[in-house]
Amino acid sequence: MRLYLINPSNPLVSIVKLKESRWNRYRVWKPLGLMVLAALTPSDGWEITIVDENLGTPDYRAMPRPDLVGITAFTSQANRAYELASHFRRLGVPVVMGGIHATMCLDEVMARVDAVVTGEAEAVWPHVLQDAREGDLKRRYDGGLSDINEVPQARHDLLPSRYAFGAIQTTRGCPSNCSFCSVTAFNGARYRHRPIPDVVREFQSIREKRVLLVDDNLIGTRHEHIDRAKDLFRAMVRANLRKEWIAQATINFADDEELLTLAAKAGCKGVFIGFESPAPEGLIEIGKKSNLLKGRDFRESVRRIQRHKILTVGSFIIGLDIDGQGIGDQIAGAAGQYGLDSINVLFLTPLPGTRLWDQMKSQDRLPLNEFPDDWDYYTLTYPVARYKHLSLDGIIQEMIACNRRFYSMARILGRVCRSLLERRNPLISLVGNLSYRSNLRLGCRAYEAFVRKRTKGETE
Repeated sequence: MRLYLINPSNPLVSIVKLKESRWNRYRVWKPLGLMVLAALTPSDGWEITIVDENLGTPDYRAMPRPDLVGITAFTSQANRAYELASHFRRLGVPVVMGGIHATMCLDEVMARVDAVVTGEAEAVWPHVLQDAREGDLKRRYDGGLSDINEVPQARHDLLPSRYAFGAIQTTRGCPSNCSFCSVTAFNGARYRHRPIPDVVREFQSIREKRVLLVDDNLIGTRHEHIDRAKDLFRAMVRANLRKEWIAQATINFADDEELLTLAAKAGCKGVFIGFESPAPEGLIEIGKKSNLLKGRDFRESVRRIQRHKILTVGSFIIGLDIDGQGIGDQIAGAAGQYGLDSINVLFLTPLPGTRLWDQMKSQDRLPLNEFPDDWDYYTLTYPVARYKHLSLDGIIQEMIACNRRFYSMARILGRVCRSLLERRNPLISLVGNLSYRSNLRLGCRAYEAFVRKRTKGETE
């Protein structure tokens, strides 16, 4: 039987437009979840094809007719997922959909596909395949939280070599439970980790030299989490993987010198850290407790990481209830003061399954609520909500001001020169900064079209 596993695109997401900016190749990640499902699919009974539309949309009409289609989707991909489901169902092909949006918007998804998988799919995927083979797909399969010890090595061989980064996951679950994030609702609050030998073997199977660790928080928050991370890094050093990797972590990554030393020896070249707000009041608002350690010096924390030749990227949010005029400059200024190598600034976006969604929905602060069409804009790069102290034009101007200040050519050259002097991956720093800068122009055009749409919708 023929199986298509599809990762839908979203045409509004500028970072996947490889033709418009060659730098975007460094910001397109592999659909790791589909690669894991492929590994759970028996090769003797199924012919498997993974389609990642972020690399381009194929001509499905010219492709062989599949016997089953599996689709994953974040919220911003949902509308495209439904288009694909409609196409294949018209051909008489059953469609099963899973992922975080399917879990959080179950009724919406069930109305548009043949079967839905909620939660983590590993435990139920063999049942889905068996039922599909017998022509007896159930409407719903509840995966819950999988036994991460049983997660197989992903099928890295099923995707083309057009990615700048490979991908791997070593842990699941996040105890932070920030108000804007649905990770805890989907993957649970308990920090779960794969067996270290399994992780090392999968690392060895990845053909790309550079790898993204997709864990929401690689090192965790408790002492036993940190100890496990150290054991993982030691095993990676012993295996002599010859890989360079980047990961996500909280700022406590900087608090343990042994951890930093082992991470660097194991190949860590960059870490993505959520700073979210330059103000303590903002951190309290969203529940980012890990950043509220009394006496925390963010600049010194960043420098401790960088002394190990690890680039540090900071994430910030514009649109918190405490944010007012000038927040864009405040974020850019704080990022510069911290000495960050680059930043990723996002609009506060209420996503289904989060406390923020419940709050804003109850307060009638969701002007873009014609679903599923409006899901296209829930990318974190559009101001889809009503913000307490910032108008639509105002919040967009704050975003533009922030990025123009931080990503001015003079500041980019300053950061890259500093990386060069400190022998801290200046090429990666340059590529990352130019990638963000190149999307400023695309972003401004997208904002203009977005404002016209939202203004039209609110006046009709």
